[in-house]
Amino acid sequence: MPELPEVESVRRGLLGWVESAAITGVRVLDPRILGTTSQRRLPPEAADTFAEAVAGRVLATPQRRGKFLWVPFAGSPAALTLHLGMSGQLRIHTAGEPVHRHTRAILDLQRGPRPVQLRFIDQRIFGHIGVDDLIADGPDAVPRASAHIARDPLDPHWDLETTARRIQRSTSALKSVLMDQTIVSGIGNIYADEALFRARVHPLAVPARTRVSRLRAVLEAAHAVMEAALAQGGTSFDSLYVHVNGDSGYFDRSLTVYGRTGQPCGVCGTPIRRLVVGGRGTHVCPTCQRKR
Repeated sequence: MPELPEVESVRRGLLGWVESAAITGVRVLDPRILGTTSQRRLPPEAADTFAEAVAGRVLATPQRRGKFLWVPFAGSPAALTLHLGMSGQLRIHTAGEPVHRHTRAILDLQRGPRPVQLRFIDQRIFGHIGVDDLIADGPDAVPRASAHIARDPLDPHWDLETTARRIQRSTSALKSVLMDQTIVSGIGNIYADEALFRARVHPLAVPARTRVSRLRAVLEAAHAVMEAALAQGGTSFDSLYVHVNGDSGYFDRSLTVYGRTGQPCGVCGTPIRRLVVGGRGTHVCPTCQRKR
């Protein structure tokens, strides 16, 4: 599932194409993309309602919090919301290019003399596209449905100390807390494993029994590893995550523990072990990350 570096790579890729662009046409090829996974039984008119809500709108600068992406409508307290889910892609095409069989919606955009299309491709349909009201104004504005999402480590207003202290109140496994999007957003399975390894902290550590300095170190490591991943376009293991131009990220070549079960740790040589934490496959070096 795309995490913060992947979604931020997509957001940056959209900038030059959607900012100040007018939506001149809308085609919903599969109405299921308009609802979340718990809202797949939509009324028959859902596609027409969505098209009427976005047609003629001018888009502003794409925004992101954690894994959630949206594009505000210029001069309006509402936004086009775009959640990639597990396999969603936002691709820029010209009108004459072949339409991928998993394309669920197409927005025709006019920005300057050359029109383009923003296509939402989603093989598994765990993502969705929609319209939502924005809560608050200015840089703090977020879609109503995402108002519960915490700031992420790449947010300039994120407070590391406050987040560390909040995490320390928990008695759950540290990895599970790191992936709680209401506490700190953007960290998923890949970057939680990588951050914990960098900080030499075991994923089953209990925050309430862990020094706050070690929790700070984990959060600092999460910030560092996601910055490094962003510099390489994110992590692509298959063709499901790509940039808006179809290119893949290549941070998978720099992963230290995630997906390396049985391979030697790059620090001590101990084979990487896989365990399950909170129902998620987790990768750990039993020597570098001793459970205390």
